[in-house]
Amino acid sequence: MVAENLISSAVLPLRTSETGKMALASMENFNVRHLPIVNDHQLLGVISEDDILVHNINEPIGSYQLSLLNAFVKKNDHLYEVMRLLAEHQLTVVPVVDETGDYLGMVSLEDVLNYFAKTAAFSDAGSIVVLEFQQRNYSLAEIARLVEAENATILSTFVTSHPDSSTVEVTLKINRQDIHNILAAFERFGYVIKASFNEEEYLESLQERYDALMSYLGV
Repeated sequence: MVAENLISSAVLPLRTSETGKMALASMENFNVRHLPIVNDHQLLGVISEDDILVHNINEPIGSYQLSLLNAFVKKNDHLYEVMRLLAEHQLTVVPVVDETGDYLGMVSLEDVLNYFAKTAAFSDAGSIVVLEFQQRNYSLAEIARLVEAENATILSTFVTSHPDSSTVEVTLKINRQDIHNILAAFERFGYVIKASFNEEEYLESLQERYDALMSYLGV
């Protein structure tokens, strides 16, 4: 999945002639805290609520000093690059440009969340297993072999490492709800099982967190 495929038409960019007050109204209307500023087809940068509130809100935003001039992705950048910018700059939208730098649209945090909610890794029946072990011992091939030996398949993986620790956590989505044999295999091979959830338990927890996040964003 690339950025161009996630562009939303529901949120519109700002123009340099709009005032800070108008920009704040647009952010409230679209339930975001950031919006790109576009001059014709040229992306000038991303303006945040904080940028507006340190200026005179009755003046055109074209006169403002922006804190986010390079927060954008190119249309063929992977979804992971969109996610990186969202997290790194605490953004609610990321502008998308073409090869020449012209503005094409934007991807919102809500768009990314909705995409993941609809992917097979989330929607297909299965279970979740979280493993912990020393980083030097990590082998996805070995983990996949143990799962496949029980006639199951790994639908997705997510690796979490900590700068101050030599251990890593690997979260697996497996296409089976009954995973007792798989858990037993992991234990036989010395893996530490931090957590495991069947589909019903996991989806209830995920739905609660998703609803809480949507409520926080005002969506």
